[in-house]
This record gives sequence, C-alpha cells and structure tokens, in this order.
Amino acid sequence: MRILFIGGTRFVGRAMVESAVAAGHEVTVLHRGEHGADLFPEATHLLADRDGDLSVLDDSAWDATVDVAAYFPRQVRSLAEALDGRGGHHVFVSTVSVYADPPGPGATEDAALLEPAADDVETVTGDTYGPLKVACELAAQSAHGDALTIIRPTYVVGPHDPTGRYPWWVTQAARGGPMLAPGPPHAPFQVVDARDLGTWAVGLVERRQAGTFTAARPQITYADLLEATVTGATSGAQLVWVDGSWLLDHGVDGQQLPLWPEAAVVWALAMDVSRATQSGLTHRSLAETARDTLAWIDEVGAESVLAPGSGMTRDREAELLDEWNGRLAHQQPSN
Repeated sequence: MRILFIGGTRFVGRAMVESAVAAGHEVTVLHRGEHGADLFPEATHLLADRDGDLSVLDDSAWDATVDVAAYFPRQVRSLAEALDGRGGHHVFVSTVSVYADPPGPGATEDAALLEPAADDVETVTGDTYGPLKVACELAAQSAHGDALTIIRPTYVVGPHDPTGRYPWWVTQAARGGPMLAPGPPHAPFQVVDARDLGTWAVGLVERRQAGTFTAARPQITYADLLEATVTGATSGAQLVWVDGSWLLDHGVDGQQLPLWPEAAVVWALAMDVSRATQSGLTHRSLAETARDTLAWIDEVGAESVLAPGSGMTRDREAELLDEWNGRLAHQQPSN
C-alpha cells in the first residue's frame, strides 16, 4: 500500500512508520525536518509545516493517510483540503483524554465525550488538550465520513518517548534501593507500548478498518505498572508505598511524580478495550517495555531523555521516605 504519514519521526508516529516499512509498504512521511530526518531511508520524505504550504502533496495519491500530529481542527480541515480526495482511507490519532470522566470502570468508545473546543482555541494545555482533540475528531468525521478510523491511545510508553514521563520511572527503578511509590497502589491504570500500537495501527490501515478504538492494554493497577518497571530494570529496587493523600499534603504533585494521578481513581484509565483487542491489538509484557526503555536511555543518555527539573530530586525523595518511615515507626505499638 501507499501510506502517507503526517508526522512520523517521533515516538508514536515513528513506531507506526517503522511497522509500515517493515511490512513492505510504500511509505511517505510529511514532517518539518526538525526530528528524525535521517530515519527511514526507504521512505519518501516530504518537508513541510502543516500549518503552512502543503503543496508538496499536490502531485501524489495514497491508499491511506495516518495523521499522528493534529492538535487543532483547522489542521484536520487544511490537510483534507490539500489532499482533495487523494489521501485514501484516513486514520486520525486522538487520545483517551477526549472522554468525559466515566462514572466507573469498563466504559466503551461510546462513552460521553468532553465538549469540543471552539475554533478560536489556539493553545494546547492540560485543560484544552481533550476538547481540542474532540474538535479534531469531529472535523475528521466531517471530512472523511465512513472512510475514517479514530484511534484513542491512553498513556503511550516505550523507547523514544520524548515526554520523559515513563522514562523517569525507569531511571528511578534502575538506581536500585528504596523507591518511593505513590498510592493508592490499587488505582486503575492503562498504558500501551508505542511499538504494539504501531503494529496494530498498520494492520487497521491494511484492512481499511473504519471505526473508533480505545488503544490500551486491559486495565492494570498502578502497582502493576511500577512492579513491572522494577522487574524490567533488574536492579532489585524496593517499592515503598506512600499514602497519596499524605504526599499531596506535603506538596507533591503529578509534575514531581510523572504519570501519578495524584491519589485519584480515574476511570478513564479503566476503559473497555475489547474492540481494539478483537481487531488485533496485542501487548508485550510491561517488564519488556521497561527493559527496552532502559536500554534506549542507556544508549542516548538520561540527560537527553529527561527534561531538566522534571520529576523529583533524589534528595526530596529521601526526605519524604525518611519522614514517612518515621511516621510509620511512631505508629507501631510498643511492646
């Protein structure tokens, strides 16, 4: 197949392009040339800013288009106009952040969505990200009708993660020794390895399988995630579970402990994923994801993966663990 990827040199898009190239497809990647320009010599690279002139798309046609990098509905509409019917089946990569918080576990793709952002919203923040993606989905539906696949991934993990969120936990686990684990350990959680997501997405493209899919592994817990991370790091780190409310009272938040839902139970991280499973999404072990992420970090250097100031410092972690352990000791009954 002739497949066009809009964005395909970083993380999720990179994994999808890797899978498409490995499957022998004729791949074109449209990107700005700022990241991964030397990747995929087998592919055709078209350099353009999707917010600008897209005339590089004028002289070609594709069997499918995968849009990994749209954050504003105007970008969805301008791409459709530039392709003018030459893009084939369309795949739009959205997010589970489009869901309004479900009332409990097991919500499906038919669950209520957030209100779409207005067209004049031009800044992506924690508050606008979900509504903007809802607006993008609506624009994609209007432009592509039944020839549309919408993929809603949860937290994506694995090598080449530019967010540094899960890599921070992997580096914590790789240190060994006591490791602060924020509670509650039983909180629901869902992730998907970018490589599993990529392989599955290419399968959807090959079948031109329309529909909307929540892309995640079946629900695990936060404890499952961190325990598998420790296993994959093979360092013998010991998780020390600390009450989440206590951490909040001590000024700790999800910026200092990435991927932590700040002691809340978030049912959008306990979605029903049977539709994706039935369409072929499979998952490697979390320990394998952790191991491969650590190997990538070791290869490129943690300083290039973790943003300066991201996560919690070791001194702050030690301070909190000392205070928490002292609190527990004080609560122990004397003989």
